[in-house]
Amino acid sequence: MNILEDLQWRGLLNDCTASEELAKRLEERPISLYGGFDPTADSLHVGNLVPLIALRRFQNYGHKPIALAGGATGSIGDPSGKKSERQLLTKEILDNNIAQVKVQLARLLDFNEEISNSAQLVDNASWVSPISFLDFLRDVGKHFTVNSMVAKESVRARMEDREVGISYTEFSYMLLQAYDFYHLNQVENCELQIGGSDQWGNITAGTELTRKKAGKTVYGLTLPLITNADGSKFGKSVDGAIWLNPEKTSVYRFYQFFINVDDRDIINFLKFFTFLSKEQIEELEAKHAQNPGAREAHRALAWEMTCLIHGEQAAQDAIKASQILFGGKLDDITENALKEVAKEIPSADVEASSLEGEGFGLIDALVETGLCQSRGQAKKDIQGGGVSLNNQRIQEIGYRVANKDVHFGKYVLLRRGKKNYATLLIG
Repeated sequence: MNILEDLQWRGLLNDCTASEELAKRLEERPISLYGGFDPTADSLHVGNLVPLIALRRFQNYGHKPIALAGGATGSIGDPSGKKSERQLLTKEILDNNIAQVKVQLARLLDFNEEISNSAQLVDNASWVSPISFLDFLRDVGKHFTVNSMVAKESVRARMEDREVGISYTEFSYMLLQAYDFYHLNQVENCELQIGGSDQWGNITAGTELTRKKAGKTVYGLTLPLITNADGSKFGKSVDGAIWLNPEKTSVYRFYQFFINVDDRDIINFLKFFTFLSKEQIEELEAKHAQNPGAREAHRALAWEMTCLIHGEQAAQDAIKASQILFGGKLDDITENALKEVAKEIPSADVEASSLEGEGFGLIDALVETGLCQSRGQAKKDIQGGGVSLNNQRIQEIGYRVANKDVHFGKYVLLRRGKKNYATLLIG
């Protein structure tokens, strides 16, 4: 398959300008293309992944991807898909967000300058900021009619809401994005812009501006906005957005998000988010149809995504953390895996000196961590065989937690019943 056929098979080709012409152009020689994101947070989330992974798909086929960070557009706010005005961000916040996101992009794109199609990261503030307002109106604004801008879905939807409306600031957003495409075409010979289906109006504004100002044909391609089988927005859990930054969403929780996707979504998500081949995915689809309870397709999705974003060792640690929280032994546990476990359960801080001599009473540990509401309840649970230390059952009421029970000088894992966990953090 070529790249367009690959996207079509995966269900990722939503719309395209001059699709036959683009197909011919892609067959001739490699193309430079870009996808943009506004750095409205200091981390990307899984909802950002489809267009960024699509850039990598193009790169894998030999094309040159450009990731555009919207240092300029991000200070304005894209009205697409938004019911109200965004909060304006300062330059300092935007610059910090871009720096943080750059690290995450390195996992998604190949920035190795030794290859001919090395990825680039650019910030549109570098070419927009020097332009005066008057020059922008003369050189860009004159190529657009208000009629055509109002006709764009992202603008029309907001104008129809009389209580909210749309400010001139956000109304102008599509002009800035259109100028980005024109600029990248002139400077980087960029001929293709990709984005979510909500970006169609902004993308076609760029193709028109480049045609009018430079007399060149450039192309736009949109990808579908991903929703869950139940119609809800993809990328959020009960705790909020699933971030790529492990400090905002732990690797364990990231892994669990993908392993718990709806059975109705699993095959589509394997197509949307992984680089597994058609043959590999069809094999997983057959296995899932035959025995969905084995969840082999789910494990493949969670593994591929966690490896992509956090690396293979982190993925292994997430699996080990999952096993531990379902009663598995702590044999061969890594410090990072235990750290992932500790992030997900209640904890109590205990001074290292408390473990010296006779040690720290298990009853006290259960009460301190909140696993038991009283010492009496703790005694009863221990005698009944319902308490485990590092997933080993303890039935001795007078058991004292000592240094021998501490993993990596910091962690002691407690469990009450089958699912209630807590950690003693030794410090």
